Amino acid sequence: MRKAIEKVAPTDARVLITGPNGAGKEMVARQLHQLSPRANGPLVEVNCAAIPSELIESELFGHEKGSFTSAVKQRIGKFEQADGGTLFLDEIGDMSLSAQAKVLRALQESKITRVGGEKEISVNVRVVAATNKNLLQEIADKNFREDLYHRLSVILIQVPALNDRREDIPELVQKFLQDIAADYGNKPKTISASALKYLQGLDWRGNIRELRNVVERLVIMSDATIEEADAKAFAGK
Repeated sequence: MRKAIEKVAPTDARVLITGPNGAGKEMVARQLHQLSPRANGPLVEVNCAAIPSELIESELFGHEKGSFTSAVKQRIGKFEQADGGTLFLDEIGDMSLSAQAKVLRALQESKITRVGGEKEISVNVRVVAATNKNLLQEIADKNFREDLYHRLSVILIQVPALNDRREDIPELVQKFLQDIAADYGNKPKTISASALKYLQGLDWRGNIRELRNVVERLVIMSDATIEEADAKAFAGK
């Protein structure tokens, strides 16, 4: 997967990332942005599943003052915020059909119109999307637009479940140790080879999300070096 990311990142191709919940799709999107020529531009992330369907268009495209009851001032949408950078549309399979139509137009024409507005606004955005759904089945069920699917899936990256790529666990653990130390303002802790090997042998049904939680617990409960005994005691397996 790393080779695929490194090959795709320098291009401006749209990417559709698929995989189960917690598998690290957002991490792939961030790597694509960081390794791209747009790395100095913004990375704007939108969780389409967390936004009510009646608000998603305003969230993505912005709105003009007075365009609906609660629109007390003009709002800039995510497409405009991501201009010159990358827009990551997470869980795009949960987006309403009406919003899908507007996203398709934005991809086709590189222009958006705010809700309640008439002016077309040009945007220069690379779109990376992700989903845990089978979009081909969603298309068959008429829940997802086939033309949008083909626009988004210039490159397809499948992120396997963590149990199917245990060789990635040591690298992920080291990244989490760095991230967690930064969050707490502490020096990163180290982890022994035997502790890493023990973690590699566990069942990670919660995928990367579960692994990060376990690493954070080990950071809190262990001394400067996380040993195998710590992993056995605090991994919660």
